[in-house]
Amino acid sequence: MSIATSVLIEPSFTLKRRLKAAPAEVYAAWTDPEKIVKWFGPEQIETLRAQADARVGGGFRIVMRSPDGEEHDVSGIYREVVPNKKLVFTWAWRSTPERESIVTVQIKPDGRGSLLTLIHEKFFDEGARDRHQEGWTGCLDKLARYLS
Repeated sequence: MSIATSVLIEPSFTLKRRLKAAPAEVYAAWTDPEKIVKWFGPEQIETLRAQADARVGGGFRIVMRSPDGEEHDVSGIYREVVPNKKLVFTWAWRSTPERESIVTVQIKPDGRGSLLTLIHEKFFDEGARDRHQEGWTGCLDKLARYLS
């Protein structure tokens, strides 16, 4: 007699980028609202405003606008904060607050720059994962340009 079990697999992805900036500069780009508005968001997306209280239990909120004028509002709570090394935070769109996922940003020294690893996990479904992976790819491209 065998017992069948089902395992719920929550989609995730990992992206890596080498950046021409020291870990402290990369960390500041993720935690200083004045810097966040200069690079955050996928290509063709304008960041209108950002708030960030980078401490465990603190929150962030980023409001972006797409070329068609639609606003996209995302926020979350910091779960882990290690200055210049690591951020872990929840991620939920205002339009779908029940679909909370988790983002981990790791920053390591890499020669004269940094290696950034972004892990986004616990997606509602594969479609949401794929859309976020595309968005984060563009976002990290903009971060690399901002820091170079």
